[in-house]
Amino acid sequence: MKNSAVTNEAEQMPDAQLDLRRTPCPINFVRTKLHLEQMTPGALLEVWLDPGEPIEQVPDSLTVEGYELEQIEDRRGFFALKVRRPAGSV
Repeated sequence: MKNSAVTNEAEQMPDAQLDLRRTPCPINFVRTKLHLEQMTPGALLEVWLDPGEPIEQVPDSLTVEGYELEQIEDRRGFFALKVRRPAGSV
């Protein structure tokens, strides 16, 4: 039962999607942060990132800024990162 609850939460549909493939660091982090700041508190954003530096750097940078990472999924050639804007302002 516990696994299905985690799966259901992780499979939640994002409120918005942002394709940042082929976008270099740190521009991909800046665009992600700006997009999150425009979303309502509690909203879920799915960001598509390239392997390598983007997926290594962006999640850590978002965590440092106070955003909640919910899932990182390998989708063959790119990664889908689900990040939630906290209920309080960031």
